[in-house]
Amino acid sequence: MTIRVILVDDHPVVRAGLRSVIDAPDHIAVIGEASTGEEALELVDELAPDVVLCDLRLGEGIDGIEVTKRLNARPSKPAVLILTTFDNDSEIVAALNAGAAGYLLKDINPEDISTAIEKASRGETYLPPEISSKVVAAMRNPGPKLTRRERDVVKLLATGASNAQIAQELFVTEATVKSHLVNVFTKLGVESRSRAIRVAEDQGLV
Repeated sequence: MTIRVILVDDHPVVRAGLRSVIDAPDHIAVIGEASTGEEALELVDELAPDVVLCDLRLGEGIDGIEVTKRLNARPSKPAVLILTTFDNDSEIVAALNAGAAGYLLKDINPEDISTAIEKASRGETYLPPEISSKVVAAMRNPGPKLTRRERDVVKLLATGASNAQIAQELFVTEATVKSHLVNVFTKLGVESRSRAIRVAEDQGLV
């Protein structure tokens, strides 16, 4: 039985390379490609794959974690494998909490990609040793705790508020808001406001 796979990555060159690797075994076939999260959701509806191999960050629009979450909410859902260059503990935990069947780094050996796809298609989880160790560490040390004020800042960020608006709402200076944001970004291992919101929500920190 052939395992049907959809690739989701915003870089055509990456998709082409993955296709050549995944199509090599006779029992695995790439049946579609998407460059955005929204396109991926539509393609899954159309083609009903067994496995979706999805990048974590997809440019504009929804990211790989949101794609995973939405697909896992469906009655008939494919297994989702995240394939990315990011190995932050917060990203890994967020992806697994969203329902990902595996979290792979892009320097993975080609044969291991095939193994991951095979396991995911059987309803199993695949985590390379370096990712497994991070998951265990994250379970032992449940992650950063945001202060009450940092939580307030993230909640206001989620409403689309600017630094000036947050400062006004919390009766602090913009410099103080920026300081809180630096702390939040550092604790969550992120580099942008949107990622801070997503990771904080996925980890139940706000």
